Amino acid sequence: MSKIKVILIAVSSLLLVFSLVTVARTLLQDYDEQQKIEELAKVWEEESDKGVGKALSSPTITNAHEPVMLPEFRELYERNPDIVGWLKIGGTRIEYPIMLNLQDAEYYLNHDFDKKKSKSGLPFLDVHSRINGSDILLIHGHHMKSGTMFADLLEYKKESFYKEHATFQFSTLYEKEEYEIVAVILSKVYRKSDDVFKYYQIEKASTAAEFDSYIQNIKKLALYDTGVSARHGDKLIVLSTCEYSTENGRLAVVARKRT
Repeated sequence: MSKIKVILIAVSSLLLVFSLVTVARTLLQDYDEQQKIEELAKVWEEESDKGVGKALSSPTITNAHEPVMLPEFRELYERNPDIVGWLKIGGTRIEYPIMLNLQDAEYYLNHDFDKKKSKSGLPFLDVHSRINGSDILLIHGHHMKSGTMFADLLEYKKESFYKEHATFQFSTLYEKEEYEIVAVILSKVYRKSDDVFKYYQIEKASTAAEFDSYIQNIKKLALYDTGVSARHGDKLIVLSTCEYSTENGRLAVVARKRT
């Protein structure tokens, strides 16, 4: 066997070993991150069961006339006060804390609940959203190849899936809420100079006219008709994730709070 063949075999073997190690490392990292999420969900469920509808005072609230924290948030909040809500979509793997870091709007793109580096990150509120002060809450989440975070939102491309999952639950620290889906849209992140509707510019939907225009534009992009609409005064949640059929593509699920 020539020296060149020996070298090629050695290089190929090294590349194979390197590839296998990389794949194994990725799988182990995915597993570790999923275990952490399941642990958070377990804490949430257990505390919810203990509370049986009762609320406990938040450690940061002393005024008796202020709202009180739902019991399922107490332990998680003490662990990380960046938590602002909990999202759960039945029939999917989406059951996650919703985060907001006031110092770094994109902090949870690559950090986990314990503020350690994480490729999956956690779903987080857009910089223009405030739980107690915005008509539209925009929540960003990764579309992970492992199927975690907001990957399951892509199922909403199918109207049949929507019909079986037309509502979801979102809880703030102080209130349990249910949302019904208004529309599922495909869009993208545009250049600043592009004169088109940008669903993620929620700060431009503050007045009644702007809000109604926002809904009209959402309806124009809808993949199918849900029969549900919204008007100024309704509270919306927009769940946004990457969609890879086009460059910088996005899929968004727009829903209104049930009253």
